[in-house]
Amino acid sequence: MFLAQERAMGIVTPPLEHTESPEEPKSDLPPMEDLVKRIPAPARALVEELFRGHFVTVKRIPQRDLKS
Repeated sequence: MFLAQERAMGIVTPPLEHTESPEEPKSDLPPMEDLVKRIPAPARALVEELFRGHFVTVKRIPQRDLKS
């Protein structure tokens, strides 16, 4: 809707450019249990109490998806 309104007013919006970031090296991720052990016990207990959060998986996030 917004772009249609701009076109109607004669405003031309250039298309966004996407650049690919270099491929990150693929290496084994640490086991989930090791990562959870890095979090202090009081913090884990608080997360469990407040959010009932459970750590279930480890995922690699591409660099392009992170804020700079």
